[in-house]
Amino acid sequence: MTRAGMRERRTAQAEGVVRKHHPDRLILVFTLILMLVGLLIIYAIGPQRANLMNAIYDYAYSDNYFFIKQLVSFGLALGAFFAMASIPYNWVLKHGTKVLWVGFIASFGLALAYWFGAVEATNGAARWIELGPLGSIQPSEILKFGLLLYLAVFLGVRAKDGKINDVQGTLLPVAAITGLAMLVVIVIQRDLGTGISLTAIVATMLYVAGINKKIILALGAVLLVAGLLLIFTSPHRVERVMTYLQGDSTSTSDDESYHIQQAKIALGSGGAFGVGIGSSVQASGYLPESMNDSIFAIIGETFGFIGTVSLIAVFVALLMRLLRVMDFLVDLRLKLLVAGVFGWLAAHVILNIAAMIGIFPLTGITLPLLSYGGTSMLFMTAALGLVYQLSRYTVHPSRIKEVSSHENSRSRRGVGRTRYAGRRSS
Repeated sequence: MTRAGMRERRTAQAEGVVRKHHPDRLILVFTLILMLVGLLIIYAIGPQRANLMNAIYDYAYSDNYFFIKQLVSFGLALGAFFAMASIPYNWVLKHGTKVLWVGFIASFGLALAYWFGAVEATNGAARWIELGPLGSIQPSEILKFGLLLYLAVFLGVRAKDGKINDVQGTLLPVAAITGLAMLVVIVIQRDLGTGISLTAIVATMLYVAGINKKIILALGAVLLVAGLLLIFTSPHRVERVMTYLQGDSTSTSDDESYHIQQAKIALGSGGAFGVGIGSSVQASGYLPESMNDSIFAIIGETFGFIGTVSLIAVFVALLMRLLRVMDFLVDLRLKLLVAGVFGWLAAHVILNIAAMIGIFPLTGITLPLLSYGGTSMLFMTAALGLVYQLSRYTVHPSRIKEVSSHENSRSRRGVGRTRYAGRRSS
């Protein structure tokens, strides 16, 4: 935080505008519910997955192999949540640029290792750094978290100075750092799903910062053209889009069509109340990525329509808590940080579920807090833990007008409150 920002916060606290209080515990409750549901599903279908891997690849996985690994990830993710809830947010924001560059260096290092044959590829690209007995880590998640922290500070400062729409001083630097991140994730690692979530983070933060609507439309047009180029220059992505457009008429011999058809079978088989825990048929090798990208379909098969609707309701409730925290924060940097976490979580939830029910092409994006794997869960819970900490510094709804006039009296001309904050009430 700059000296001016520290003085401003001390002044606000002295006037009783911002007082540290209890955090929004519902954020923790909803996060835990989602993580526990994911752990339960991995426990139920883990033995089937282990037996399948043993039969195909001659491995020697125990029945509890995947559950134990996920349990370790669960513990690490919970630790990350409480660590970010405890470490002073100013310190975290101060080191955001360092986290971003660690993500870039790790990603480019992984790409070089792949090009020189030092690491193996999965689906044509290397996305994970193997850490031996410790498992693996995905550099793009570090990159995502670092970009979130960096933009919160950068855009917050530019918006406070009334220069959020400055093309040369604001938009070009954002475009450059975001473009570099997209180059790493989409072009080098061939991970369009993560690229979409990065776009959601940046777009949400720019919107909340108060960027001009004409600039938003222009950026949207650029992203649309870039997205089409990325799709039609990759046969794999073209195949996914064609499968989506052709719907159920696609041949079952097509890999992408097979995946979505099996997901629909899983969801349909669950009926209203599901087949029950441990009775999944699709997890026995019919549904690809049953513990990862397709876990929503397995949840539908296990708990039925009621279960999936309840799960979506928990996600919506968590997202609404994030909006509430963002709405009642005074510091614009913190508002933008929470906005970025909202965009990150919402993009993953919407794209994953939409792909599983056939209303969006498959993107290979995980369902946050539920899918098998540690890196995605680790950084998502870290981000949510940071929001949990920030919820201690929200302003009571009845004092929003007082805060607005307090900010305006300090000559923040052209900034005021964010777009979203002006639309909500308690």
